[in-house]
Amino acid sequence: MPRKLARKSKYWVYIVKCKGGTYYTGCTKDLENRIALHNSGSGAKYLRTKLPVKLVYAKEYHYYKNALRRERNLKKLTRKQKEKLIRIYETNNRCNYD
Repeated sequence: MPRKLARKSKYWVYIVKCKGGTYYTGCTKDLENRIALHNSGSGAKYLRTKLPVKLVYAKEYHYYKNALRRERNLKKLTRKQKEKLIRIYETNNRCNYD
């Protein structure tokens, strides 16, 4: 009987808010590094004139294909739909220090 292989890869789909208020959606294996890369001006050309960027949404996937599919679907959303998704994400990931 074959053994199951443990998946160690992680892929992230993310949305960043740019200086002008626009949103950029991407996919990466290393989220922290990608955000730092964007803010250094070495990331996507689109973002080079819209710095700094702020991470407003991120979701982890174990399969690259699923992450790419989600990225494609997020890019099709309207601004209102993205803002609603971001509000839900922020509400669910808010830390309470009371």
